[in-house]
Parts: sequence; structure tokens; C-alpha cells
Amino acid sequence: MNRWIFHIDLNAFFAEVEILRDPSLKGKPLVVSGHSRRSVVSTASYEARSYGIHSAMAVGEAVRLCPDLVIVEGHFELYEDYSQRFIAFLRTFSDQIEQASIDEAYVDLTQAMNAEEYPLDLALRLQKRLLDEVKLKCSIGIAENKFLAKMASGLRKPMGIVVIRKEEVPVKLWPLSIDDMHGIGKKTAPKLHELGIHTIGDLANFTDGDKLRSVLGNLRDEYVNLARGIDDRPLEQRTELKSVSTSTTLNQDIQTYEEVREVFLKLAQECEERLSEANKSSRSIAITVRYPDFTTFSRSRRTDQPVRTKDEIFQVAMLLFDEIETEESIRLLGISANQLRESDEDPIQINLFQEGGAS
Repeated sequence: MNRWIFHIDLNAFFAEVEILRDPSLKGKPLVVSGHSRRSVVSTASYEARSYGIHSAMAVGEAVRLCPDLVIVEGHFELYEDYSQRFIAFLRTFSDQIEQASIDEAYVDLTQAMNAEEYPLDLALRLQKRLLDEVKLKCSIGIAENKFLAKMASGLRKPMGIVVIRKEEVPVKLWPLSIDDMHGIGKKTAPKLHELGIHTIGDLANFTDGDKLRSVLGNLRDEYVNLARGIDDRPLEQRTELKSVSTSTTLNQDIQTYEEVREVFLKLAQECEERLSEANKSSRSIAITVRYPDFTTFSRSRRTDQPVRTKDEIFQVAMLLFDEIETEESIRLLGISANQLRESDEDPIQINLFQEGGAS
């Protein structure tokens, strides 16, 4: 094995942070969600999962399965804080880290393994220290590449540790359902089943390339290689600042246009300050709008000229907000400045927008 990649996946992350916030919730069937019956489950504790409750399930259905279910509204700024602590902790083991999402990361621990540590010993030490120091539980997958490490971490939860070596792929990976293969979505899996591909092994050994291309398109060979345990992707380390974002979870839901304007003005001011500190300007502005039931909308627009001032950022944010037709109350608002570049001292034109830039 040339590389040792660890995939560290925080277990029931939002629910665990809520328990840290309120220890009386420990051991109870708990979901993070809104309280409306139209809301959906964001995260379920393992006690709740024992009732068949899972993420994306309607809260009404979850309550039917578990009448004693505890529903907690999310505290996203607190989740971000714990996520940053998580990544800072991982840096005590290696500086080669790719944060895949708020609650998972890949870590290249080849150098540590070359110091003659066994992978399970190192993983157990990492797992125990994370629980002791950051109070977070995790599952760990270990392999020579990112895909196998990701698949391994999902095989034993919570607090599991699984190693998949290349020669173990036919035994540990191929019997798994194609629905469980990382990267195969809910719309793609049924089409693969129609081709007779029911397991990852079926995909790895499928011989009709034309039929497979009709489902997977130009990614056909990539997915076949992944199914065979082949993945040469490097870790994507974010060493250069590529975006600046700020958001606020509101103490009380807001609904009026003027309230939205007031919040976006404050967020635009924060963006301007952070861009100024980094000596950056932006070519793309995005907003996030989240409702009390956790439904979230994002809109973005590329600007014709780089922007960096509060007024410019605010102007784009409000134009994007106007594209979202809603009369619902709002729980969270956010702005991010993307496609950053070194600031240009020349005056910036006010005609900011390119046609067709929203997404």
C-alpha cells in the first residue's frame, strides 16, 4: 500500500453537538429539524435511527414512528464552530487534509504510518483523542485512496474503524449494493438495476460498455475504476483563500423585505471587511436563505467587474433575493463572495452584472 488515507466521518454530528449543548438530551431519540410537520429531518441520533428514522424523512412521519421523539431546531453557527475544532484537531496528525463537508474529512497519514504505526492503532488513538478533546464521535475508514476510505468509514457506525486493502476489494466492497456506492445517486441506481447491475461487483465486472455509457455517460470508465478500487485523485487542500462567507441564524424569524435588507446590509459589511483584510475582490456573489423547516435556497451571480465594497455586495445580494419568490418566514441568511482575486486598485464600474449569471 503506497498511501494511507483516513476518511474521518463524524457520527450524527448535528445531534451530537446538540447533546453537548444540552446534556439532558443524551440517550434520547433526537432529531435536528424544524417543528412544522412539513419539516424534514436533518440529522437523527442513533437512538432515533433505531425506530427507522433517517435524514430527509418528514418530521410528521418521524413522530409517527417514535411518539417520544425530541425535535431540536438547529444551531448552525455552533456546528460551524465544532467543525473548525474538528479540522484543527486533525492538523495535529497531518497537514494534508481535505475537508469534504462540515462533518467529514480525508487525511493523508502515510508519513505517520511510515513511522511503523499499525493503521488500527493510529485510528484508535485518533478516535479516542477526538472524543476526549473535542467531545465528538467518529467512524474511520482506512485505505490507499479516497474512494475506498470513504466506503470503509460507512461500513461500521457509530465509532467504527474499517480497513480496506486493495486485495480485499472483491470481499469487502463488491458484495455491497450499487445503491450504497459513493457517487451513485438515487436517480442513477434504478437505471443500473435495469441493466442487471445490483452490486458494486456487478459494475466492476460489467462488460457491455455501450449500455453502461447510456447510464453513466462520460463518467463510465471513472465509475468502473472506482468499483474496482482504483482512485488516483489527490487530496484537495484549500491552502489559498477561494471564498469569503458569512451568515447569521436569526434569534427570531423574519419575514418583511425591510428586515431582510437590514440583515443583508450587515452581512455585506462583514464580507467587505474580510475581503479587505485578505486584499481580495470577488467575481461571484452567492446568497443562502433558510426557512424554519430547514428548506434552503441558494442563488449566485457572476459579476462583470470585481466587487469588494459593502454597497456592491449588498446590491447583488438583494437582486438574488428578489429571484426567490417567497412569503415564508426566514431563519437564516448568508452571503458568500467567490472566485476571489487580488484586489485591483483601479475604480470599479457600477455596471456589475453579466446576463444569465444566476444559478
